[in-house]
Amino acid sequence: TANGIVAILPAASVGEDIEIYRDESRTDIAMVWRGQRQQTEKAPDRNNLCLADYVAPKSSGVRDWIGAFALTTGLGCEERARAFDAAHDDYSAIMVKALADRLAEAFAERLHQRVRREFWGYAPDEQLDTEGLIAERYRGIRPAPGYPACPDHAAKGDLFRLLDAPAVGMGITESYAMTPPASVAGFYLSHPEARYFAVGPIGADQTEDLARRVAARNSEERLLPVAA
Repeated sequence: TANGIVAILPAASVGEDIEIYRDESRTDIAMVWRGQRQQTEKAPDRNNLCLADYVAPKSSGVRDWIGAFALTTGLGCEERARAFDAAHDDYSAIMVKALADRLAEAFAERLHQRVRREFWGYAPDEQLDTEGLIAERYRGIRPAPGYPACPDHAAKGDLFRLLDAPAVGMGITESYAMTPPASVAGFYLSHPEARYFAVGPIGADQTEDLARRVAARNSEERLLPVAA
């Protein structure tokens, strides 16, 4: 069984952080998504990127938004796999898990499409065939914590609280693995120039800077679920 949750929320960047607000008053911070910037030598005309670059700075006065989502297609999967194991049918036990994983990716693709065209609606006229979707010719990206552009898995803890992910049957372990395993969670960025990238090697200065930002924000954040 599949289930999921999505929210489109006001947001603004502050340095390398993205502040996500509970409502249009933009006074109550529901979550701060802390970014990390590339630190590599590049040509003079190429910038070191951070995902916060794709959200309007708070100081600009531009009212921007961000999307957040969590979904699973693994509800009931473990029970089915255990039944196959009990029947000594290892092949079917493996295949039901593999199928759930592929369905999770398909669900993520379809949900992102509906966000672009309907829920957020920043690309209402998008018309892409399967080849275009696979080639990611659409506007925007859906980065997920733990992937190269945002390698910090700990963001999933705040994301799950933001969305109240347990309400749709999802959870995370103490090491931030998602349950059920056939699950996907992350964010939506709509900036026309947004693209995926790898932060690359993390320097000691970045680690120390991130630790300072975490300590500073923890005392003031109010991590409350938002209505989806």
